[in-house]
Amino acid sequence: MSTCQAKGLTLGYDGFGDARDEAMLLISGLGTQRLRWADPFCERLAAQGFHVIRFDNRDTGESTHFSGSPVPDLGVLAAALADGRVPAVPYTLHNLASDAAALLDALGIARAHVVGRSMGGMVAQLLASTHAERVRSMVAIMSSTGHPGLPATAPDVMAMLMRPAPDPRMDEAAFLAHGMTLARRIAGPGFPFDDVYHRAVLQAELRRSQGPGGMARQIAAIAATGSLRPLLARVVAPTLVVHGGDDPMIPPACGRDVADHVAGAEFLLMDGMGHDVPTALHDGLIQAITANARRRAN
Repeated sequence: MSTCQAKGLTLGYDGFGDARDEAMLLISGLGTQRLRWADPFCERLAAQGFHVIRFDNRDTGESTHFSGSPVPDLGVLAAALADGRVPAVPYTLHNLASDAAALLDALGIARAHVVGRSMGGMVAQLLASTHAERVRSMVAIMSSTGHPGLPATAPDVMAMLMRPAPDPRMDEAAFLAHGMTLARRIAGPGFPFDDVYHRAVLQAELRRSQGPGGMARQIAAIAATGSLRPLLARVVAPTLVVHGGDDPMIPPACGRDVADHVAGAEFLLMDGMGHDVPTALHDGLIQAITANARRRAN
């Protein structure tokens, strides 16, 4: 595991494969660390001929935490948006996209294939639209344009996200139970839930970082960024949108909306997949990501 300095931030990252191969940047989702891109997945993707790089977004893991910034009141945030006002937030998804570009700069990488999951898929869309010259191909997994009017997160899942998790410094068992309840709820019904794996990931994330407030700040960043639709006409990279057919957090219509607004994008719906990427789908997903990368114009 490594860290680098990128435009005043520390960003934690790992590399897999030969650094001489074309780079492929993996962008993590809301409130999660780069460990959610499992080692075996990264290794098998690198074996397809890519230098795979996974990293922690700001406010997670080994990257800079914005602990000095206030934790947004999500109720106040929602009220402001309902009134048509853009609230003041510590940062938006545009900043996260700039972080990703800065990481590429720090690593001496001019262009990369970009793969993002959930919130990371939104960051990938921004990177491909506002830093188009840096992106060879783009994959958005279980993501959205964030456009108003798209189907909403299931109410019980939203309630879990809005409810503050127990402080792991005070009660680690309660924190893990909270995380496992959410993981089980958003997992797809088509595949067995790997209790051991999910618990191990949560524990590993705790060992690396316990900074509170990051998830709330990232939720605020998503809300304040608004719809990505107006920017997607700028995307020229070959694009694949992957979505679970049983995703209760970001319904499939949200992924379809991404594909509908990127010229030439392909849409892959995976039956039985929820808002996670079970091991059983790794081979198929790696094949799809690789095929999309090979579609690039140059």
